[in-house]
Amino acid sequence: MKLSGFLKALGALVQDVEEETFELFAQDLPSQNLGFVDNKASSLELTNIAGQDFHITQSPTILSSNRAGGTTGAVVWKITPLFAEWLSSPSNPLFTHGLLSPSSLVLELGCGISGLVALLLGPRISRYVLTDQSYVARLVEQNIAENRHRPASAAAKTVRPSKTRPAPPSRRGSPAPVSAGNVSRDRGGAAGIHFTPLDWETDQVTSALTGSAEAKSFDVVVACDCIYNEALVEPFVSTCVDLCRLRAGEISQDADEEPCVCVIAQQLRDPLVFEAWLTRFAKSFHTWRVPDGLLSQGLRSNSGFVVHVGVLKDAISLEVV
Repeated sequence: MKLSGFLKALGALVQDVEEETFELFAQDLPSQNLGFVDNKASSLELTNIAGQDFHITQSPTILSSNRAGGTTGAVVWKITPLFAEWLSSPSNPLFTHGLLSPSSLVLELGCGISGLVALLLGPRISRYVLTDQSYVARLVEQNIAENRHRPASAAAKTVRPSKTRPAPPSRRGSPAPVSAGNVSRDRGGAAGIHFTPLDWETDQVTSALTGSAEAKSFDVVVACDCIYNEALVEPFVSTCVDLCRLRAGEISQDADEEPCVCVIAQQLRDPLVFEAWLTRFAKSFHTWRVPDGLLSQGLRSNSGFVVHVGVLKDAISLEVV
């Protein structure tokens, strides 16, 4: 069982939510403010992210609007390039233990407008499905299309806003699911990257999210900096549960199938919000914090960021792990 080796590498389970919260927030955390890269710039030049340069269009206009349902996905957050680079690395434990491979299907919750995780991980797997509320659809599709053919970086690692006019606000309403097409081989392999709207509070999770007639579930579900207040906790975790449970039907038909793994990265902002999330998440998932030895430098202790892994409690017995 590939999962067994991976979980052993992660070490001890998170057993006590209060202790985990205290330990994380007792660190000497750097001041990240809210965690934007630059919430005033209409576009960003992100250079040397896993050896690639990216031009990302974002929308400060949407971010500062009073749009119902939230606006945080309209700009790039500091943790996103770090998480994208770590997750897509060949040395990532999900790859070294065989849980991610060229045949894998991954779904991202709350992807926002950048598409960075998809652009880096997508070429290394079979299919990557981005999901978020429909207001991000136009910009995430644009960013995927504009960046999939960009050459490798020759610059030092910096992040700077570009001097361009502000991007127009995203269309409101509920557009049909859009496809960002296929990532070309100049980014490391051909893979399908697709966006589909998914609202945690109103939409139903079904196997149709795979966008494939053959695939009925996902190997890995990821989320990067999606929890900003306690009101989001229940719908977010419930969506994680429903997505991971799609795999249960396939496991019943094929004993070789591995349970779905849920990977959650976030900035450490508010201990009360974090504790509320972890309390709810740990009710449904066996939960591990990814140790420093398995993380890239920018995500390790005292960075202000943390990555947790969850596997549904009804999907595995820890006695055989």
